[in-house]
Amino acid sequence: MSELDTKRLLMQLDKAIKEINRDIINPEIAELKLTDLNPVVTMVARARAVYLKSLFKMATESENTVPSPEQIEKLKQYRETYEELLHASSALETAIERGYLDVL
Repeated sequence: MSELDTKRLLMQLDKAIKEINRDIINPEIAELKLTDLNPVVTMVARARAVYLKSLFKMATESENTVPSPEQIEKLKQYRETYEELLHASSALETAIERGYLDVL
């Protein structure tokens, strides 16, 4: 396969990926306005705040000690929640950027 054929195939693949994603994702989410995105952004910010607040609380409560395994587990849960929401928010941004979703 020549380099030109490879490039042509990759362009066709990219087009197919975009069309398939749009066909599947677009019907699932209504046309978006900025105000529709605010609850998502707010939720991510709240999760970040809980995670960071927990870190500061842990630091002030255990000044000269190492946090307990229970404290670390709770902090880990907050981090995982924040990171999962952040990844989902990023996936939404990508879907918008690639034209999978309609925006006003």
